[in-house]
Amino acid sequence: RARPEEGPSAMAHPGVLLTKEPVPQTVPASDLPVKVYEVAWNTGPHSSSGLATAGFRTAKYLPAEWHQSNCNLYHKAFTGCQQAEYSRAESKELAKYTAATAQRAQQQSTAALGVRLQDIRFWKTELQKEIEDLDAETRLLAAQKLRLERALDATQVPYAIATDNLQCRERRQPPDLVRDEVEKELLKEAELIRNIQELLKRTLMQATNQMRLNRDHKEVCELDWSDKLETYNMDDKCGRYNNQSTDIQFHPSSVKFEESASTPETWAKFSHDNIYRAEREKTASINLRALIDNILHDVSEDLRMQCGVVNEAFVKRCEELDDAKHHLEYHLGNILKEIGDQEANIAALKQAIRDKETSMKVVQARLYDRSFRPNIELCRDEAQFRLISEAEELTEAIKSLKEKLLESEQSLRNLEDTRMNVEKEIAVKTNSIFIDRQKCMAHRIRYPAVHKLAGY
Repeated sequence: RARPEEGPSAMAHPGVLLTKEPVPQTVPASDLPVKVYEVAWNTGPHSSSGLATAGFRTAKYLPAEWHQSNCNLYHKAFTGCQQAEYSRAESKELAKYTAATAQRAQQQSTAALGVRLQDIRFWKTELQKEIEDLDAETRLLAAQKLRLERALDATQVPYAIATDNLQCRERRQPPDLVRDEVEKELLKEAELIRNIQELLKRTLMQATNQMRLNRDHKEVCELDWSDKLETYNMDDKCGRYNNQSTDIQFHPSSVKFEESASTPETWAKFSHDNIYRAEREKTASINLRALIDNILHDVSEDLRMQCGVVNEAFVKRCEELDDAKHHLEYHLGNILKEIGDQEANIAALKQAIRDKETSMKVVQARLYDRSFRPNIELCRDEAQFRLISEAEELTEAIKSLKEKLLESEQSLRNLEDTRMNVEKEIAVKTNSIFIDRQKCMAHRIRYPAVHKLAGY
C-alpha cells in the first residue's frame, strides 16, 4: 500500500488510498494511468453506497484523470519532437565539425608524413653517400694492402742476395777473410731488410684491421640505410592512404606508443653517430693509405740507397784487390827474374869453386912433388913460399866462394819461398776477386728496382 498521492485525484477523493500496479522499468511511472481502489466501505459522493454496481466501479478512470493523461502525453510528444529536432541539428553540426576536423587532421598527418619522408630521404642519402665512400675507401686500402704484400714479397730477393753475398764471402781465404767495409755494409743491409720486413708486416696487419673496421661500419650504415629504405617505403605508402583507399582497415591496437620506440632526437642521433663513426674510420683509412704510401716510398729508397752503398763498397774492394793483385804480380815478376839471376849466380859460384879447386889441385900437386926433393934441395925457396901462399889464397878464395854459395842458395830458397807466398797470395786475391765480382756483384744485378720494392 502507498501513501495518498498529492494532486487533483487526491483532492477529488479525500480519504481514498491509492496504489500503483508494478510497471516495467523502461516506462516512467508518472506517465501511466492511475487506478482507484476504494475501501470496503464507500463514503464518497459518487459511491454506490452498497448498490449492486459497486463491483464495476473499482477499475475505471475518472474524466479528469483521462484529460490529465492526454495532456501529459501531448506535452511529452511536443517536448520529444523539439528535443529530436535539436538533436538532429546538433548531430549535423557535429558531423560537419568532425568531418572538417578529421580532414584537417588527415591533411596535417599527411604533411607530417611528407616532412618525415624528407628527413628519412636526407639521412638515407647521407648514409648511401657514406656507404659508397667507405666502399671506395676500402677498395683503395685493399690496393695499398696489395702493394704492401708485393713489397714484402719483393724484400725476399734483396735479403736472399745479402745473405748469399755474406755466405759467399765466407769462402774467402786468409788473409783476405777480413771484416772489411763490404761485409759491414752487407750486414747493415741484411739488418735493414729485416727491419723493413717487420715494419711491412705490422703495417699489413694494421691495414687488415682497418679494412675490417671499414667493412663493419659499412655494414652498420647499410643496416641503417636498409631500415630507412623500408621505413621510407612504409611512410610513402601511408602518405598515399586516403578515405577512398581500398586497402585500409581497422587496427585498434595500433593507437599506442611502443615502449621501445625512439624519439626524433635519438633517431637522428643514431644515424648521425653511425655517419660520424664511419667518417672517423674513413679518415683513419685515408691517413693509413698515406702512411703506407710514405712507408713504401721510404722503404724502396732506403733499400736502393743501401744497395748502392754496398755496390760501391764492392767496387772499391774489387779495385783494392785488383791493385794488390797487380802489385803482387809485379813483385812476382821481379822475384822470378831475381830467382833466375840467383840461379845463374849460384851456377857461376859453383863454376868458380870448381875452377879454384882445379887451381888448388895444381898448387897442391906442385907442393907435393917438391916435397920429394932430395937432401939439401929440399929448400924453402921463393917458389916454395909462393906456392904455399898461392895455396892459402886459393883456400881462402874457395872458402869465400862456398860461403857466398851458401848465402846465394839461402837467398834462392828465400826467393822461392817468397815466390810461393806471392803466388799463393795472388791465388787468394784471384779467389777474392772472383767471389766479390763474379759471384756477389753478378748476383746483385738481380736486385729489384725501386718500383718493384714500392709494391707496383
